[in-house]
Amino acid sequence: MHRFFIPQPYSDTMTIMGVDARHIYTVLRMQYGSRVQIVSDDGVTALAEIADANESVVTVKCLEVLAESHEPSVRIVLAQGLAKGEKMDFIIQKAVELGVSEIIPVAMEHSVVRLEGDKAVKKAERWQKIAEAAAKQSKRDIIPMVQPVQTMEQMLADNPCDCKLIAYECEDKLGLKAALQKEQALKELLLIIGPEGGISETELQQARTAGALVVSLGKRILRAETAALVVAAAIFYETGDLGG
Repeated sequence: MHRFFIPQPYSDTMTIMGVDARHIYTVLRMQYGSRVQIVSDDGVTALAEIADANESVVTVKCLEVLAESHEPSVRIVLAQGLAKGEKMDFIIQKAVELGVSEIIPVAMEHSVVRLEGDKAVKKAERWQKIAEAAAKQSKRDIIPMVQPVQTMEQMLADNPCDCKLIAYECEDKLGLKAALQKEQALKELLLIIGPEGGISETELQQARTAGALVVSLGKRILRAETAALVVAAAIFYETGDLGG
């Protein structure tokens, strides 16, 4: 069943507008009586029935509030070093599908791509749309926020997560599982992943100073577009959010 996010507080009757309304009416060709799932901006998920539709506005009548949550028990904030080409698109899409709650693109010393000014703003807008589409497809209860591009220093200063992990290819002492076992009743976690060129010594020290644990991802070197997804999946598996 198709799911739509509505930027309104929950009520018995709600309206879907803009791109989503046009998609429902012209692409999906839904009519009176068709059923959809809606998620209001105050976090209520409900089964709804279309009461009226045109290409600009779709009115739905809510039939039943759905109590089942599709969100993981641990909130992962992914700080991803900027990757080139379509790699960032892929990372954001798949991270949202897995259950990541927030994504911060980070301009790191070894990032190949450089984004500034209007170009950075347009990229962030594009990435937010990718996150929204992935959230709909994977039946998320939220649309994860993709933050504006930040420096490593900005990201660490602004992030309140008590638990911080940074994956580093030269680490050979602390593995991911052991690092997670150090954390009791884990609820929120900042995961820092480098770009294609890796994390610099300066950035590594900045993360350490901010309290991050430096972890190994094993004996093999993972691509930038693989590392974040592997780590997120492993964390969700350890916390029982992936495959029980």
